[in-house]
Amino acid sequence: MLLAVLMCGLASLAAGTSRAAEPVKISRDDTALDLTPTTEIYTSQGEAFQVSTAAGADGIRRRIEVRASSENHQGDWAVFALANVSEEQLERVIVAPHFRLAKSKLFWPDLGSQRIIAITPSEGFALDRQPSDEADVFRITLNPGAVITFVAELATPNLPQIYLWEPNAYKDTVNAFTLYRGIVLGIAGLLAVFLTILFVVKGTSMLPAAAALAWAVLAYICVDFGFIDKLIGITTVDQRIWRAGAEVALASSLVIFLFTYLNLNRWHVHLGHATFAWVLGLGLLFGVAIYDPSIAAGIARLSFALTATAGIALIVYLGFNRYDRAILLVPSWALILVWLFGGWLTVTGQLDNDIIQPALGGGLVLIVLLIGFTVMQHAFAGGAYQQGLFSDLERQALALSGSGDTVWDWDVARDRVVTSPDISVRLGLSPGTMHGAARNWLPRLHPDDRDRFRATLDVLLEHRKGRLNHEFRLRAEDGHFHWLQIRARPVLGSNGEVIRCVGTIVDVTEQKNSIDRLMQDAMHDNLTGLPNREVFLDRLQSVLALANDGDAIRPTIMAIDIDRYKQVNDSLGIAAGDNILIALTRRLRRLLKPQDTLARISGDEFGLILVSERDPAKVADFADAVSKAIMVPISFANREVILTASVGLVSWVDQQENAVGLLSDAELAMYRAKRAGGNRVEPFRPAFRTSGTDRLQLETDLRRAIERKELSIVYQPIVTLADGEIAGFEALMRWDHPKRGTIPPSEFIPIAESSDLIEPLGMFALERATSDLVEWERHTGHVPIFVSVNLSSAQLLSSELYNDVRSMLAKTQCEPNRIKLELTETVMMANPEQARLVLGKLKELGISLALDDFGTGYSSLVYLTRFPFDTIKLDRALVCAEGDKREVMLRSVVGMAREMEMTLVAEGVETDEAAKALADLGCQYGQSYLLGPPIGAESVQKLLRERFPLTKRA
Repeated sequence: MLLAVLMCGLASLAAGTSRAAEPVKISRDDTALDLTPTTEIYTSQGEAFQVSTAAGADGIRRRIEVRASSENHQGDWAVFALANVSEEQLERVIVAPHFRLAKSKLFWPDLGSQRIIAITPSEGFALDRQPSDEADVFRITLNPGAVITFVAELATPNLPQIYLWEPNAYKDTVNAFTLYRGIVLGIAGLLAVFLTILFVVKGTSMLPAAAALAWAVLAYICVDFGFIDKLIGITTVDQRIWRAGAEVALASSLVIFLFTYLNLNRWHVHLGHATFAWVLGLGLLFGVAIYDPSIAAGIARLSFALTATAGIALIVYLGFNRYDRAILLVPSWALILVWLFGGWLTVTGQLDNDIIQPALGGGLVLIVLLIGFTVMQHAFAGGAYQQGLFSDLERQALALSGSGDTVWDWDVARDRVVTSPDISVRLGLSPGTMHGAARNWLPRLHPDDRDRFRATLDVLLEHRKGRLNHEFRLRAEDGHFHWLQIRARPVLGSNGEVIRCVGTIVDVTEQKNSIDRLMQDAMHDNLTGLPNREVFLDRLQSVLALANDGDAIRPTIMAIDIDRYKQVNDSLGIAAGDNILIALTRRLRRLLKPQDTLARISGDEFGLILVSERDPAKVADFADAVSKAIMVPISFANREVILTASVGLVSWVDQQENAVGLLSDAELAMYRAKRAGGNRVEPFRPAFRTSGTDRLQLETDLRRAIERKELSIVYQPIVTLADGEIAGFEALMRWDHPKRGTIPPSEFIPIAESSDLIEPLGMFALERATSDLVEWERHTGHVPIFVSVNLSSAQLLSSELYNDVRSMLAKTQCEPNRIKLELTETVMMANPEQARLVLGKLKELGISLALDDFGTGYSSLVYLTRFPFDTIKLDRALVCAEGDKREVMLRSVVGMAREMEMTLVAEGVETDEAAKALADLGCQYGQSYLLGPPIGAESVQKLLRERFPLTKRA
């Protein structure tokens, strides 16, 4: 016996076979057993294959040899053993599916084929093959207690799955899947036909893309469910080609649907070219599928995954830009991503069962169903189109064309823009250049306007309502940009889509340039183009905020004042002085780096924020370079002008410092340099503050006075000179300091103007005056009086003045024509264009405007014509002037005011005779201590009760 075993072992080694198969025990209750884990695969074994059988009931293992029965056999074999442990004969079928999606791999996938050519048992004859188009099925009979080893002749070395089924159970399972597959196939076919019919009826581009995707899914389902075999007779090799072609069609149709549905070709021409190349490459895969289906299917699966990933980015980007189509696609694309994740788990083998493959097929149909709903929701949205409306638009377009305006007409369906008359000629282009697709405008649009232009048109098309009112810049042939404004409205077709957009296009370049100039003037000095004081302080505060975060930034602030500049103006004239300032500005700019800031603080004072240098020695060298640059002689009118500068500088060291404080310290150092004779650089020292302690303390007290409401308003009467009746009051501010007593406005108003307090002070006076006026009328009834309030330059230059005044009037319910704002010509000289714009808007509110201190300036007559004043206040110096020419001057001014229909108020009337003389000349009103001193609000109320006793009481 031992000798026989040894001989058997030697024979096994000589034949090169492996160990004998271990039998799988089968009982009567086993309906389905997976034999894949216990089946051993032997590759490249030749046409004759020897193997040891499993030990039988007697414990003996035998040697058997099996020869190939087909010429196509490649020498691959599979061995498994079965043991019937029951006491009755068992009928079973061995099933090896041709294709399984599970473990088919992403790259070079296994697309299915015939798996088993024949199966030879260790006892009896070869097994009979059962008819089946989807699997290799062999019927076996196992006697009670039998242990049989089966050798399978393989057509391919891959055997993804081999099952042992109870025949009736296998038949029921096949029938169950047949019913499921029939339902899924029916739904997929109906969807494909329905979307195709819908495309024929509606004709929009997204419908054929959705229909193509539905047909691709139907083709994939037909191949995957084996329905294609029932339509045409195909071999297992042909089945691999059909399956690869179906996957390529599925990947191609998804790319086309995503591109078409999101309408990416409207603006993104390059993206359209890339998509066309992508689809063309996928189309070439149909040819590759004939020669190597695995490569074609692997690329198609990769393309499907890349399309889903690109779709995420596009949907998120367009969704945040409020593109309706992208938002509607979110549920469908979320389902695609879930399906893609399940498919990845399946092909990589992490999810492996018999249900997952048909479930993924049903998932594809569900995706197409949801996409169909999405497409229909978009296609049928919107209202109906009325032919009469379109005719009206045509008539309006003809009327606009006749009036000389340019008509802008966008045929959305054909994506063609036409302007009449042709705007291309205005831009210096060849006729018809701007006609064509809307995307043709993009290359000539300013880069900052392109995305906004695209988004505006997209929103109009998606919402299908509203009006287009858009401004953008278009480059002319000479390189200059023109500001254009489009005003148009959409026209809906019978399908609810925008088919046309018609309106006008207007060149608004001049208006835009005017606004830009006003904004430039508000923030920059008119002469030098440098930032003004407000912008300088704002930038300095921003630099200080950055400096607080670390040691990387330590700014140095310089105050630069030109010595003896007034003498230059007096000797050479203002024009020469202006040219010298421009020349000095150019010199100083050459010394700066991009991160530094130069500003014009006042007439001949410059401010400089030095950020590029931190080392004290280099800062000192820079200050010295500034002084030397200013000292370089300037030639003017055949004369050389040599100037010097007093420079004060302070470096930031205290994190508690603010911009205003640092500039004040630099100016203190600059003033110290001036007092020392000028032409020097003076670093700031804390001792300098002692000379300005009172001023600084007064500024601090003024801030607290606003918070503690220590300020009050008194009113000086303005009377009619003819009869002495009260016509109005001028509001004057008073400050009762708790320690220093009453402080006159001449002392604290300049402090407020040099700091940031003048605006809240001005609004306090204006709001208090209007509130008191309303309160007086509430107690005395309607009285024919007005209240004048002085306006400072800081308030006039503020962009919020108009809104603040309008809000104040609405809050106090005061009539605008009862308020008169007084301002001097020096206030307007700071920024004439800004002043004219703001005063015009205030005049539109109904507020009166008075030019104060008339007769003391240099160009008062010019300002009377340029600004909307309705009142002139004659200065005391003109009213009380002595000499023979006084009456001539007054008579001229009164006559001029009468011709211009303006009101006159004489200030500083000292005697009754002077008042009568002014009245005789035609001056309407007077204001002075003689006519009435300033009094409080309660005294005004009492005075009004006495002077107007017949007014209706509230």
